[in-house]
Amino acid sequence: MKVSKAVFPVAGLGTRFLPATKAVPKEMLPVVDKPLIQYAVEEALYAGIKEIVFVTGSSKQAIEDHFDHFCELEQTLIARSKEALLKGIALLVPESGTFIYTRQNEPLGLGHAIWCARHIVGNEPFAVLLADDLMKSKKPVLGQMIEQFDKLQSSIVCVEEVDPMATASYGILDADPPKDRLTKVRGLVEKPKPEKAPSNLAIIGRYILTPEIFSILELKETGAGGEIQITDAMARLLAQQSIYGYRYEGQRFDCGTKVGFQMANLSYAFDRPDMRERLMPFLRQMLKVCAIEN
Repeated sequence: MKVSKAVFPVAGLGTRFLPATKAVPKEMLPVVDKPLIQYAVEEALYAGIKEIVFVTGSSKQAIEDHFDHFCELEQTLIARSKEALLKGIALLVPESGTFIYTRQNEPLGLGHAIWCARHIVGNEPFAVLLADDLMKSKKPVLGQMIEQFDKLQSSIVCVEEVDPMATASYGILDADPPKDRLTKVRGLVEKPKPEKAPSNLAIIGRYILTPEIFSILELKETGAGGEIQITDAMARLLAQQSIYGYRYEGQRFDCGTKVGFQMANLSYAFDRPDMRERLMPFLRQMLKVCAIEN
């Protein structure tokens, strides 16, 4: 069984970034000059994914437009001989049929959003990517996970150790000691309080799931926050088959938070020599001002 489809749940309202996200999808917020969703889509395509399934909600038209032709803009770039820019936006438009859109009509949680893609995914393993988690790595993190799935043929979640006091913000694993970046999962708990968390090993926004997860999500059982949680569904799936946690190679930026989003912008800006040259003196000056004020 090969992983060829990836589901992108993009129906969220992005309330943490209001008022910026009042009319603009949070997935379209730019890190330097590229929206978050584009980084995640490129990661999936570079990892060998052939079909992208967006689970959208209202006010998400900008995502569809971003990955489509904009004839007026293209003609303007041609007239102005902006070949590099023209090539850049041309790469955003995939072969017809690569991108598929479906709606999540009610905000019932991540598990429900994934379930909305059931008929498109069908009876095969699939990936789930959350654009809020921006993964910076030499090799696409999803590609690393697919390599592991090809060997194990079992569901895999991307994991990292988090501050033990932050477990209430994550799905947390009870797992065996890691071996070669893999850890076999014994149990999963969604958003446990620190004193009840089995570990500080947190699930982050990359999953490879087997299709049996859909029959569990079909039950629409609610968990933390009154929502249908994918972590709870995976805990039930664990009774049927093995699940593994994978400690990825790379760096994650939590762009669902304002601080993480700014860190991502700085990191990606510093990767560009022309920007780094101008930013470095400014940041040094800012640090001096902060040191004086404190």
